[in-house]
Amino acid sequence: MAEVEVDTLTGFKTNKAKDYINKQRTLILCSRGVTYLQRHLMLDMAALLPNTKKEAKLEKDRVSEQLNDLCQYNACNNLLYFESKKKKDLYLWMGRAPSGPSVKFHVENIHTSEELKMTGNCMKGSRPFLSFDSNFDNDAHWRLVKEMLVQIFGVPKNHPKTVPFFDHVFSFTIADGRVWFRNYQIFREQEKPEPELIEIGPRFVLNPIKICEGNLSGMVLFLNEKYVSPNVARREQRNKKMKGKSMRAIKKNKKKVYELPTDDLEEFMAQQELERAEEEGDDEGPLQPASKSIKKARR
Repeated sequence: MAEVEVDTLTGFKTNKAKDYINKQRTLILCSRGVTYLQRHLMLDMAALLPNTKKEAKLEKDRVSEQLNDLCQYNACNNLLYFESKKKKDLYLWMGRAPSGPSVKFHVENIHTSEELKMTGNCMKGSRPFLSFDSNFDNDAHWRLVKEMLVQIFGVPKNHPKTVPFFDHVFSFTIADGRVWFRNYQIFREQEKPEPELIEIGPRFVLNPIKICEGNLSGMVLFLNEKYVSPNVARREQRNKKMKGKSMRAIKKNKKKVYELPTDDLEEFMAQQELERAEEEGDDEGPLQPASKSIKKARR
């Protein structure tokens, strides 16, 4: 069997163009109205995935049709679309273009790499290991989410922009019905035989909302009944706060009311009636005998 020549500078095989078979490309973009934190999270994800292509901010009308056209124009078969609402809430659409399926997540607990300032580091363009929790195999919708994460975050072998080694791990863990994302560096020391994991960043939590049959549209295959919209959560918190203020105001303005014990109530009422009868008798004066009054009438 003939030996395969390897490039000394890049470490790739000389015939890497033939070995580049898995041509997965991901389009990553966001909507208008994203905040500073949300935009930097998108840039962190684009830096971690060398097989991505970025596009300009997208208008919010006719999103599904525009995304399908952009994926076709850039020859991308995966999609990461960050949608911002009210400059507070961030939603992430993961989809397969152009036929689907697609998953909508609510992105929570966002922390970018610049914000965390972790000690971990990795080579730009290196391929990651993908670590999944065993809970992904329990339900059908989690198995579908796992397959989409593999296709989107799994960098293809011999991609032109990749480096031929692994030095970091993408960790996906299910806890409290959400997907927790972490990025760790694989740190090796000569003295220690086993490698250590040092967090790099970013970190965020994905709360699944629904799974659609098409790309951002179509029949709903899965709907998370435990999901609470951020608007509903804020309204409940506001109502709870207002209720607490009103209760404090009522307690402040409430007059003191003295209550009598229930056991002595009947005795107290009887004593009050006797005192009232005695007072009425004193007002009328002393009563005279009947015989004396008859004698005075005869005279």
